Amino acid sequence: MGKLIEERKARWTDFYDLSQKPSQMFLIRVPETVPEQVVPMPDRKMERIEWAWNQYRRQREKAAWLDDDAIPYLHVHTGTEIFAAAFGSPVHQVGKDMPCALPFITDASQVSKIKVPDLDTPCLRIIFEIADELKKRAGPDAILRMVDVQSPMGIASSMWAKDSFFLAITDQPEAVKELAAKVNQLIVTFLEEWFQRYGAGFVAHYPDYYMPKGITLSEDEIGCVGPEVFHDLFRPELAKLSQHFGGIGLHCCANARHQWAGLKSIPGLKLLNLNQSEEVLREAYSFFGANVPQMHIPCVGTYPLTWKDHLDGRVVLEVPVESKEQAIDLAAQIRKKVSVSQDFQLPTSCEREKNCK
Repeated sequence: MGKLIEERKARWTDFYDLSQKPSQMFLIRVPETVPEQVVPMPDRKMERIEWAWNQYRRQREKAAWLDDDAIPYLHVHTGTEIFAAAFGSPVHQVGKDMPCALPFITDASQVSKIKVPDLDTPCLRIIFEIADELKKRAGPDAILRMVDVQSPMGIASSMWAKDSFFLAITDQPEAVKELAAKVNQLIVTFLEEWFQRYGAGFVAHYPDYYMPKGITLSEDEIGCVGPEVFHDLFRPELAKLSQHFGGIGLHCCANARHQWAGLKSIPGLKLLNLNQSEEVLREAYSFFGANVPQMHIPCVGTYPLTWKDHLDGRVVLEVPVESKEQAIDLAAQIRKKVSVSQDFQLPTSCEREKNCK
């Protein structure tokens, strides 16, 4: 198993290497019945550990018979609230819903009084406790999935009441920058500790692509601002994080076509994930081109595009199948075609629709 995983890691490393010919990576999705994911609350620590451990074992079993590019991972599952909560945001959670942070800042005058928490804050300490236990069970070579990291501006916006926050972007930008800088400091401290403990390689927080180094985060507030605000407030912190950690993978589910030029300009952009309609995604594949690896999430029933459409790009493709047997057969076809013929296609949109959730 160790050799197999190392071979997959090597394929991912080549995929990101812009000196190499553009290639495609495949994650074949096989329907399976698995236990429901545990809501990531502090009082469910052991349940979270056991769920992640059992998922990892299933993924390793699957990797033994399915020759795609998936890397089994230990899932340190969190919501988006973790860093905001460390600063003092109340956490809201109901039933089986994911937890989320509630704002506690209503005015720019509060920002200067906010202190950057340390990693011994309970909501952060438990993350390392879970990761340590999972690594202890799995061994030093096991790969972790990154926690759900939002951008510094995204986290700041969850700590600050939205109406006041977006007004402050225009009226009191220095306070917004100050808060984002404090959030950035905590993120850097957290991730430096993470990589020191667990190594540079990891599976992204969302979606599940492998990164040999760098960071991944979500940038979901940029649909609400114009390109000038993005350039002044959002891009600098993303660029600094990318340069500090050696690359960045971004998820964005906002309607942010107007920010594409800014995103493309971020140094060290390792992979971009958008969640948009097929029409928008077709444009994105062309706009970002072969020098920006892409893994986009489609609307139900309209995806995937054919293999032929992706031949010139660095693209991670999710391939849905209906059975283990179909998965094995398709993986064998993919591996056999080192030079891809024009007539080889992924499942049609109709087949995709049956498997989308």
